[in-house]
Amino acid sequence: MTYPESSVPDLPPPDPQQGDSPRPQSSTQGEQNLEALMFSRSRYYGEFTPQNLAFNANLQEFSQSVGYICALETGGKLSPQEAYKKVKKLYKRLKKSKKALGIGESVPRP
Repeated sequence: MTYPESSVPDLPPPDPQQGDSPRPQSSTQGEQNLEALMFSRSRYYGEFTPQNLAFNANLQEFSQSVGYICALETGGKLSPQEAYKKVKKLYKRLKKSKKALGIGESVPRP
């Protein structure tokens, strides 16, 4: 099967010392890529303040983690009680973050 040129992914240039194969990623790059995949963040379109942006990042991380917990519970890897405890712990951390950042207060904290 052939692909049009526009759909062929760009690969890093080959390393002359290794022949035609692309360079393997270091474990640090691989870990960063895995983290970026697992904890991807969407663009923030709300009212910009540093506090809102920080809370949005925390909220997205909460959402992603809850999704993983739900998948583990659905797959039988976590009991419903364990899943509930994990989600509750994550929610408490999110709530603490909201309070520390002053989200929802009429006068933002400095």
